[in-house]
Amino acid sequence: MRSIWKGSVSFGLVTIPVKLYSATEERDVSFHQVHRTDGGRIRYKRVCQVCNEEVQYADIAKGWETSSGEVVVLTDEDFKDLPLSSSRAVEVLQFVPLEQVDPIYFAKSYYLEPDKSGVKPYVLLRDALERSGKVAVVKVALRQRESLATLRVRDGVFVLETMLWPDEVRTPDFGFLDDDVDVRPAELSMAESLIETLAGDFEPEQYTDSYREALEDLISAKVEGREVVQPEATEQPSTVVDLMAALRASVEQARESRAGGGTAKAAKKSAEKPAKAAKSAKPAKKAAAKKVAAKKTAKKVTRKSA
Repeated sequence: MRSIWKGSVSFGLVTIPVKLYSATEERDVSFHQVHRTDGGRIRYKRVCQVCNEEVQYADIAKGWETSSGEVVVLTDEDFKDLPLSSSRAVEVLQFVPLEQVDPIYFAKSYYLEPDKSGVKPYVLLRDALERSGKVAVVKVALRQRESLATLRVRDGVFVLETMLWPDEVRTPDFGFLDDDVDVRPAELSMAESLIETLAGDFEPEQYTDSYREALEDLISAKVEGREVVQPEATEQPSTVVDLMAALRASVEQARESRAGGGTAKAAKKSAEKPAKAAKSAKPAKKAAAKKVAAKKTAKKVTRKSA
């Protein structure tokens, strides 16, 4: 990995020099825009709407348009003069319980690696933070933008989670929230039973991106000239009419899927029982037939002697 930022963690009077690394990466399949007929790449030119001339990237600045239509041009020098106290520092503001931080605030994850001179204070703060069971609320400036963030420990490394500001989170203003919806206790109990049936430990390795795998297979087939086989379309569930019946069916389906091969084994055993009984019944029938034949023979011999 390549560091994208260098600074320090400011913890009281303790300063820990660190390097910042992106903790995640996108695995989406990326495409180019091309001409459909010959596959040529599509290029875009930066053209000024005033003079109609192509503009080089070095000559492009940031502009903010006022309500009257005027444009305020801001250069890199203007941004350098802004008072960003956290431009090269991760400033610890407070320590709070993690469960109090709503995940809706989280934006991007980064790893923090200590410089050689900051290993001991790094480990000291890491261990103390782990023992406290809390996360640090910090301020940091990345790419000329100050962000709120949390600092927590994962696999022995500090993870910096940049966050949205409170006024950047929208309020869910939906009409159904004011409706008086009647939920019966039996329906609620069945829904809770479904949740309990599907409950388990979170293991992210068991989930895969099926769409990306199918897309990569499609591209490989195109390259190799193979025929692309479309997967069978799954039936979409119809509109739910009886909520209770749908919940009950969902619980049964979840139990069967969790049981896995157990249900199939039980069915196999139950199918094997009549077959075993039939096999064990055959010798008994043969023995009974022999007894009847012996009785008939004995009667014949008695009549002849008489």
